[in-house]
Amino acid sequence: MIFVTLEHILTHISFSIILIVIMIYLMNFLVYEIEELRNSSEKGMIATFLSITGFLVIRWISSGHFPLSNLYESLIFLSWSFSIIHMILYLGNPKNYLSAITAPSAIFTQVFATSGLSTEMHQPAILVPALQSQWLMMHVSMMLLSYAALLCGSLLSVAFIVITFQKKIDFFLKNKNFLSLKKLFLFGEMEYLSKKGSVFQNTDSLSFQNFYKYQFIQHLDYWSYRVINLGFTFLTIGILSGAVWANEAWGSYWNWDPKETWAFITWTIFAIYLHIRTNPKLKDKGTNSAFVASIGFLLIWICYFGINLLGIGFHSYGSFQLISN
Repeated sequence: MIFVTLEHILTHISFSIILIVIMIYLMNFLVYEIEELRNSSEKGMIATFLSITGFLVIRWISSGHFPLSNLYESLIFLSWSFSIIHMILYLGNPKNYLSAITAPSAIFTQVFATSGLSTEMHQPAILVPALQSQWLMMHVSMMLLSYAALLCGSLLSVAFIVITFQKKIDFFLKNKNFLSLKKLFLFGEMEYLSKKGSVFQNTDSLSFQNFYKYQFIQHLDYWSYRVINLGFTFLTIGILSGAVWANEAWGSYWNWDPKETWAFITWTIFAIYLHIRTNPKLKDKGTNSAFVASIGFLLIWICYFGINLLGIGFHSYGSFQLISN
């Protein structure tokens, strides 16, 4: 009973802290940046990470096995993985707004785990014989870490696409303004010269805005590539360890099970993403790879949730009753 009470306390603590962190990020991003609040938000994410870690340790002790026996535990672990990605981004560059993606992702998974699932699914489940293996921790933890990293990287790519297209629209509008200025010059040179100062002043302002937006786009592109690269490594390790585990449990390394098939499709999509990024012959690598990552974002959710909803194949024991890897 004491373990259940501690789990509830730690879950509510982490949920409350991360909600406050999101409010601080929105305030800094939309209103006014206050350095002290920003530092406190980072400390809040560390406290969230420690709270979720405490929950996982307590669940591990109380259940006697690594806490990945049902969808509830896997969602909590996924939230824990988002907090790790957050700290990696923060250590890479303390002054960035990329954690505005990781913090909402963490709270979204926690909200769904605590409010979207039935109370029965919150209880630890007894592992079926196929899951009673030392590969449980290795395979499932790598898969969930890869999901967290790939989801964050894909969201950064989506943001890259949105801002890039907005920049192209702005560039088109500026070209129209430029054409109108040329017409003004043709109609009257003196009138043009009288407005020259104000025109250059506006141009300087626009150039500064363009430079800031360009830096932000490059920032998104840089970190999306780094995070997806990390997630792809985790996904590769997860698939390989899963193949070894499948050989021990079912006597075959690969069975083209729906879960395995969609994991392979997801791996292929992100392999294409990395190929586009590393191929020097391809042009406009940032935009093209971002579109591929956006497709990968949808495939991850199909692999994580969609297959479990169907409840078919060798992974049917994970259909919202047991494990969801």
